[in-house]
Amino acid sequence: MVAIHDVTAGVTLASAAGEASNAWARFRGLMLRKHPGEGSGLVIRPCGSIHMMFMLFSIDAVFFDRDLKVTRVARRVRPWVGLAFGGRGAHGVVELPAGAARETQPGHRLEFTAETGGDS
Repeated sequence: MVAIHDVTAGVTLASAAGEASNAWARFRGLMLRKHPGEGSGLVIRPCGSIHMMFMLFSIDAVFFDRDLKVTRVARRVRPWVGLAFGGRGAHGVVELPAGAARETQPGHRLEFTAETGGDS
């Protein structure tokens, strides 16, 4: 799990995001899953576009390049009918609950940090 920060806006987009690390996980994404809940998300890379077939909820999709610079933000992409493209240079996407990327804009810089866990 990773935490995802928009360092330009000074906000945390997800505190516990999964990573799609193989071809099957990238293909599946969040299809047929229940709403991920606040603070969660999924990082898919490489990925330059997404579809919303078999999705059960709307998402915000934050596309980024190899330097973790945001190339495009697709807000409230609708289930079953939505499509989103990352634009020129997109290398990956962060799928988040709808509304989570409200402060994120193209050109912003992202940062991924490993979730440390542990006692509070």
